[in-house]
Amino acid sequence: MENKKLVLVAMIFAVAMMFIDQTIVALAVPDLQRDLGVSSTGAQWIINGYLLSLSAMFALGGKLADVLGHRRMVLAGVTGFAIFSALCGATPTGSIGEAWMIFFRILQGASAALLFPAALAIVVSAYPLRERGKALAIFFAASGGLTALGPLAGGYLTEWTWRAIFWVNVPVAIVAIVLTLKAKPAEDRRRVPIDFRGAVLVSIAMGLAVLGLQQAGVWGWDDVRTWACIVAGLALLAFFVFDQLRTKDPLIEMRIFAQRAFAADNAVLFLISAVFVPLFFFASVYAQVSLGYSASEAGLFLLVFFAGFATASQWGGRILDERGAKPSVALGCAVAAVGFYLWGSQLPDQQFSNQWYWLALAGAGMGLVLGPVSTDAINRAPHASYGEVTGVTQTVRNFGASLGLAILGSVLVTQNVNRVEDTLTARGLPASEADRLAHAMTSSSGGDAANGLSQQAGSAARGIFDAVQLDVAQSTQVVVYAMAGIMAVAFVLARIGMARGRAEEPVHDEEEAAALDVGGGPLSQPGPSEVS
Repeated sequence: MENKKLVLVAMIFAVAMMFIDQTIVALAVPDLQRDLGVSSTGAQWIINGYLLSLSAMFALGGKLADVLGHRRMVLAGVTGFAIFSALCGATPTGSIGEAWMIFFRILQGASAALLFPAALAIVVSAYPLRERGKALAIFFAASGGLTALGPLAGGYLTEWTWRAIFWVNVPVAIVAIVLTLKAKPAEDRRRVPIDFRGAVLVSIAMGLAVLGLQQAGVWGWDDVRTWACIVAGLALLAFFVFDQLRTKDPLIEMRIFAQRAFAADNAVLFLISAVFVPLFFFASVYAQVSLGYSASEAGLFLLVFFAGFATASQWGGRILDERGAKPSVALGCAVAAVGFYLWGSQLPDQQFSNQWYWLALAGAGMGLVLGPVSTDAINRAPHASYGEVTGVTQTVRNFGASLGLAILGSVLVTQNVNRVEDTLTARGLPASEADRLAHAMTSSSGGDAANGLSQQAGSAARGIFDAVQLDVAQSTQVVVYAMAGIMAVAFVLARIGMARGRAEEPVHDEEEAAALDVGGGPLSQPGPSEVS
């Protein structure tokens, strides 16, 4: 095996754990709630705390990778991820369990944020520009596949013990470390200061914004706490941008967004990420509650989406290498928008036989988009290092996923609570109990919810549960229609903003790079090709 191919395989193993963990926990939430006494809010933070930590730490991770070395940061990230995974699996029962789990999930996300920019930078630097599309198509197809594998693996492992979904990361980490040491990817370093103040600012800003959006379903949109968090988070984000523009060696070089093609790529990446990761959580809930599937069956349900994704991602990589990213991305956004809309139209029927081809179509659309737009953003970034650029693009990607999960999750909770409460109170259940079961329908499996209904309604539980299954399906339909709308907006942005043709090789000469003007001023960072 050529060294660059071994490098690609090693980096896929290195990032495998983090992508699986984006979705594997969703199906274990009912068991976590039952064994650890986790609250509904705590269950959301077990999932979203990981994603938020990824978002907040990616930019710092990219900078650290440039300064300390890409290979070193991959090894450190993999090791940290494995250790914190094992500690998640060792979560004690009792009152400390919820806080313990959330804390180490956040540290898992932080380790992944150190790992991924370095891993992606290693793959990018290992392949010349004209081969990069196919290589990164494989990389992102594997990452997307692992994201889809999460619910399937989670379903089967949870049937044994929910702790296994964390322990399985340890052997994967060992394989990744062995392959990385054998591949010996280049150890690139750049001596630049690290803006820790900016890292703290962006972390607090993202945390507050996502907290407000996520808790809106619990606190209510008219609650002062909801808007205080959102406004404070957005204000701090604005101040972060202002601070970065004035800082000599910023965490994120904001002037690279003055390059229209780079900005458009990141805007599309943000929007598709607001759909891609949340999809697995919402589809898992729908499959278990409305279709009555087990956790493992829900995982198989999601493999249909991945079948379309994996196939189309290879087409996207070839289109990128031959014609550039724009044709694949624009087509993919349109296909995904149509696929989500048609899939959503079938959800209330609760018949998978009428849904699977539209779910696969939505997956194919996403497969045409994710790899090409991520690669194009890296290729078109003006004169910044690979670690820094991947840190920026993955910050955008994961912040989009966190916001998507928070906003769409809030919509789903609100829709479910309103619909299910109406159904249950109309059947004679007390309002307080109806409210509790309505929230359970959003986060628990259908079997658990059915048991709760059975205890309250006796022999009438089956008829009530059938009505509630339809309520959850209709609530999910609203969210999926919103996903279709987001992809339609992404299509418009891709058509208007993305550059035509293939990206050219980055500037090699440092003096020429410094002389170029981007948005009113030269950038001092070396080009990606200079990091060798």
